[in-house]
Amino acid sequence: MRRVEYKWLVAVTFVFGLIMQILDVTILNVALATLGREFGVDEGTLQWVLTGYMVSLAVFIPASGWISDRFGSKRTFQLAVLVFTTASVLCGLATGIGWLIAARILQGVGGGMLVPVGQAMLFRAFPAEERAKASAVLMIPTSIAPALGPVLGGFLVEYASWRWIFFINVPIGGLALLFTVVFLREEVQERAGGFDIPGFLLAGAGLASLLVTLDRAAQAGWGEPSVWGGLVAAPVLIGLLIWRELTAQEPMLDLRLLRERLFGAGNAALLCITAGMFGVLFLVPLYMQNLRGASALEAGLVLMPQALGMVVTTQFISRLYPRVGPRRLLLAGVALIGCLNLSFQLVGLSTPYWVLGGLMFIQGIGMGISMVPLQAATFAQTTPQSMGRATSLFNASRQVATATGVAVLSTVLVVRGQAEGAALGQAASSAARAQAQMEAYHSAFLAAVAFAVFGLVVVSLIRDSDAAPSMRRGAAPSR
Repeated sequence: MRRVEYKWLVAVTFVFGLIMQILDVTILNVALATLGREFGVDEGTLQWVLTGYMVSLAVFIPASGWISDRFGSKRTFQLAVLVFTTASVLCGLATGIGWLIAARILQGVGGGMLVPVGQAMLFRAFPAEERAKASAVLMIPTSIAPALGPVLGGFLVEYASWRWIFFINVPIGGLALLFTVVFLREEVQERAGGFDIPGFLLAGAGLASLLVTLDRAAQAGWGEPSVWGGLVAAPVLIGLLIWRELTAQEPMLDLRLLRERLFGAGNAALLCITAGMFGVLFLVPLYMQNLRGASALEAGLVLMPQALGMVVTTQFISRLYPRVGPRRLLLAGVALIGCLNLSFQLVGLSTPYWVLGGLMFIQGIGMGISMVPLQAATFAQTTPQSMGRATSLFNASRQVATATGVAVLSTVLVVRGQAEGAALGQAASSAARAQAQMEAYHSAFLAAVAFAVFGLVVVSLIRDSDAAPSMRRGAAPSR
């Protein structure tokens, strides 16, 4: 019997953990209304089920690199999975909203460490020239889980109980924990450095303030006093964080890594691509449910083809990447995403659902073409010793990008919708109001196009020669 290579054992272990973490985030959105009725709370209180998790995530993502370097990646990943799974059980057993929020905060502790540490283990296990393969592995859970979450959440809430949206994490977490204990090796960095307490506090406070402000702006608008307060506090805290981390001898977040041209450009491209993608994933279900009267389950089914497009494409791109290099693939992928987002201008109030599903499938292809070379190239020059800190930065960028995309597109949707409604007046028919709201959605989709345009500018700066370590030995990278 042929022995399974260690790198694939790491990959399978991380996939289990990543599926659990991403599925939990996407599955919960469908159940929020049910939770509000179950606990008899208003929307403001219910929002803390999401916000509490987000804040906890923001605190522990920056610290995850140092924790894994100091105590070992295997131990840290075990702890992350155990905390996340235990917190999921506590969420499912919750008898009050306070209990649920506290359990969600605990979940964020595990989630904040799970993804960066798992990604660092994966990229250490795969040699640099096989990072495209590792990135293709990552795309399986990151494409399937967001599409499956709303469908599975809708099914569980409707036919079982809301508690099962949390209990479903237990068997997945159990498998991740079993694989970690049995198969993974311990990795401890010799020079982890001391714990940067000021950096930890500033990183947690700054990132949490920024994410909560963007989320609040998406939900309540930019005119809220809490949003304005966050817009003042977040830049100040992040500015202090940058000063601290660039002057500290042993920083919590090694921002100096961003000076490396490829790593800095990769993070900037990630911001643009992820913001546009999650902005569209936010808009499409809203359009279907608010304008078309679709159920959450129907909306989830329309989103699912994106996952299929990503999974199919990534397997091909991971083989093509060593020969072609990242630059041309990224330009093609981001251009396709931009054209897809632009095509939503043709979507109307009677567009067949199969057409929407086809558009999402094309977006999945664009994401597959983009994300495999982006992740492989971004870490091409990152040493194993710096990998933990690098993945912490990368995942912090991903969280900021997700919040930014949703905040910007939702703002455009609300502002344009209000303007269209005011122009119509009170006597307008329901059909006219629906068409005016459709125009607001068109404007919001154009904002997603803008993210793609910015992304094209950034990826045009990436050089294949810089990413040569992640390409097949002997290949001639194009410049």
